[in-house]
Amino acid sequence: MEIRNPRASSRSSKGRVAGHYRVSRLASALLACAAILAGCASPGEPTERKPPTPQPVTDLSAEQSGNDVVLTFAMPTESVDGRLLDRPPSIEIFRDFEPSSGASGHPTPPANPTLLLTIPAGMVDRYAQNGRVRIADALQATDFSAHPDAIAVYTVRTRVSPKRDSADSNVVGVHVLPAAEPIDDLKAEVAPSAVVLTWTAPGKTIAGTTPSIGPFAIYRAEIAAPRPPNGGAATGKPATAGEPAAAAAPALVKIGQADAPPFSDTQAIFGTAYEYSVRSIVQYPSQAIESADSNVVAITPKDVFPPAAPQGLVVVFVPAQGTTPAHLELSWAISPETDIAGYDAYRSEQDGVQGTRQNTELLIAPAFRDMNVQPGRRYFYSVTAVDRSGNEGPASAIVSGGVPAERQPTP
Repeated sequence: MEIRNPRASSRSSKGRVAGHYRVSRLASALLACAAILAGCASPGEPTERKPPTPQPVTDLSAEQSGNDVVLTFAMPTESVDGRLLDRPPSIEIFRDFEPSSGASGHPTPPANPTLLLTIPAGMVDRYAQNGRVRIADALQATDFSAHPDAIAVYTVRTRVSPKRDSADSNVVGVHVLPAAEPIDDLKAEVAPSAVVLTWTAPGKTIAGTTPSIGPFAIYRAEIAAPRPPNGGAATGKPATAGEPAAAAAPALVKIGQADAPPFSDTQAIFGTAYEYSVRSIVQYPSQAIESADSNVVAITPKDVFPPAAPQGLVVVFVPAQGTTPAHLELSWAISPETDIAGYDAYRSEQDGVQGTRQNTELLIAPAFRDMNVQPGRRYFYSVTAVDRSGNEGPASAIVSGGVPAERQPTP
């Protein structure tokens, strides 16, 4: 029989336990480290990313309006690597000039474009209109004098980070020429068949030149009601560079042209509110340039003009027939005016006096039968025309008639 020393066995067991414990602690540490390292590489944890570079603007357009060049384009919404931008980028507008004689129809991108305007990201929404950005570059007299007969060349950049500008936009060019100074004394008056506009023709352009000015383009907008003065409408005042888009207003539509004032809008409808503006046109050898809008005038034409007096009134005696007593019948020529609602017939027993109205309702036809007459009396008749606005015109010439007394020959 083998006899073991209990103390030796105990020491050996303790040694094995201690060894296992040290191994366990080492394994646990290695596993913990592995878990930490694995966690550091987890795709769910945030990682530092470079600021995005916006995609370049590709639809920049430019058009001269008066002495402004109006730029429009859509803002980029994605970065060059396809990420959505989390905020609007700021905008940089660049402008340079090149001689129009050397232009080939496609402006040359400037090597070192000149910065004209910077719009911070927080102000971009002030320039938004119908989903596009609209920026007006107000040309000054010095721009025309320093760059006569020139092409204004524009490019745009955007950026989210100060160090990450987008690439240049497409390049656009506009042949800029000084427009006439805006008209500032436009007036509108209501005439019987038109709204009549009058103004004073300007004598020079913003650059001080005096080219041939005229004809004049007439613009009109139909509105719900007249707005307060300068309530969003163009005033003819020069804009500042990058002026925000104005509040939405009814669009002015060209309705005609005049070689000189006045202009009569014969298509205006009574009771409808309108706004009018006039632009001067300067004729250059290469193109025609319209000025900015004149002061805008609002008017609601009302029909306060009575129709003309009816013509051709006659009175005819009609003898009694059967159960119909003798009476007088009136008739007259149909009014040539287009807005006649009807007629009124008046009777008096005294010559030169209009008397009283005989009909209770407007007479639709130019005729009236007076059944309330007495034999042996003389009556004096006149008629008037009434238009759809309720204006009653002057009386016709007075015509007399009567029913003969009994046993008196028929006149």
